[in-house]
Amino acid sequence: MGTGRSHNALDLDKDQAEIESLLDLANEVNVTKLVNVGCEIPGARFAIEFAKRYPNVFAAVALHPNEAPRIAREKGIVAFQAALTEIAELATAEKCVAVGETGMDFFRTTELSDLKIQEESFRYHIDLAKRLDKTLMIHDRDSHQDILRVLDSEGIPKRVMMHCFSGDADFAKACLDRGFYLSFAGTVTFKNATNLREALSVTPQDRVLVETDAPFLTPDPHRGSPNASYMIGYTMRFMADHRGEDLTQLCDAVMNNTNRAFNLVN
Repeated sequence: MGTGRSHNALDLDKDQAEIESLLDLANEVNVTKLVNVGCEIPGARFAIEFAKRYPNVFAAVALHPNEAPRIAREKGIVAFQAALTEIAELATAEKCVAVGETGMDFFRTTELSDLKIQEESFRYHIDLAKRLDKTLMIHDRDSHQDILRVLDSEGIPKRVMMHCFSGDADFAKACLDRGFYLSFAGTVTFKNATNLREALSVTPQDRVLVETDAPFLTPDPHRGSPNASYMIGYTMRFMADHRGEDLTQLCDAVMNNTNRAFNLVN
């Protein structure tokens, strides 16, 4: 089936036995590669160390769009800049395949001073992804046009994926015109997600990715329960049915897309 992207599903709060169990469950449903994401300093450190332990686990690191202004507000600009510097150092690790999630979030971050820090952080991460030739993993919440504005201003890295795509068909087309990969999570299975399904319909098979965003966004029929990589099959089946495509063919395509999107060896 390919790669499941986890949002710190494999994290500091779980013991080794629980982590091994989650990896085994993922393997049983043919999730053969995992990208574990650390979006704050402790999580980013763990994501790198954890990826080093397992050949088929990779890392993505960044300051989350809501974490960056929190650090600046609570600890000061020097601490914020130090955090960015550490992310840059962590991102040089061989098992780090992406810089993210970074981007903009106008849902949880609303103060003007915080939004300025958020955009500064986003621009830093864009430059970092280009300098290190890493994939840029974008978090976008209620900020579609500003995401494109900043990317167009800074220059788009070679490989960009829209994490947990949340836009409509028109925004999908704008992203696809720029060469992005669109990653769909369990939200696409929700009954009220008409816009997401329309976006999925206009996304070419060679640009589709799938993710869990575990432990969040669990797909139907298990919505409300903690998500995990082994549940990605529910999302894949829904996507194949919606697109009128063979499940195995779509899984193979997603695997190939994942390898290209994250510059992984087959």
